[in-house]
Amino acid sequence: MTNAIEHTVSDHIAVITMNNPPANTWTEQSLMQLKQLVERLNADRDVYALVLVGHGEKFFSAGADLNLFASGDKAVAFKMAKAFGVAFETLSQFRGVSIAAINGYAMGGGLEVALACDIRIAETQAKLALPEAKVGLLPCAGGTQNLTALVGEGWAKRMILCGEQIDAQMAEQIGLVEQVVAKGDVLNQAIELAKLVANQSPSSVAACKTLIQTTRFQTRDYGLAKERELFMALFDTDDQQEGVSAFLEKRAPEWKNQ
Repeated sequence: MTNAIEHTVSDHIAVITMNNPPANTWTEQSLMQLKQLVERLNADRDVYALVLVGHGEKFFSAGADLNLFASGDKAVAFKMAKAFGVAFETLSQFRGVSIAAINGYAMGGGLEVALACDIRIAETQAKLALPEAKVGLLPCAGGTQNLTALVGEGWAKRMILCGEQIDAQMAEQIGLVEQVVAKGDVLNQAIELAKLVANQSPSSVAACKTLIQTTRFQTRDYGLAKERELFMALFDTDDQQEGVSAFLEKRAPEWKNQ
């Protein structure tokens, strides 16, 4: 099995590179590789953040290889839909902070994997779209749900129902990406942002991420109650004691992520 998902780890940050030329498309194998890699990183208590980027200068990822669906075989389609869902949901549930460094075209499943990340930074030349309906398909890896949660129903319908492709500047304007940077600079910027995560208690980050993502499907009252529950749970962690002690002693904390 070729390794279309590469990664390095340094300073508590994992950099994951989608490397399936020419357009960094997804296959069942690469989706399995992504899932397994995120699970390993999740188990590595020394990893606080991950950055996802595409190999090369033109594509972040163009999504699925449409040759997979040319036969109309429903069994193949089901396997791919399941593989996409499991892989991207695993990414979304990563306990640390995930940042998509969008360094080119992010189309279909390429945009959906960025939507599964916590934060998106795009280079100025990037183009983003969910064009599945143009080929008789639909986004099946969280696109309809995650895009709507980020940009609202109107823009989700423009991009999905009308097939509108947007540039990085418009993506920032509507809240699809949090930052636009110069061409060639997105990976550096994403890593610099990821470095800030190391200043935070990993235990607190994981709890806060859970609370923020809870707002997608639970009521505000549930979220408020969950805040208090997880706040108290932090007092069972070493990081809580270390964080308060370090602040009072005017020193940098040494997180144990436990």
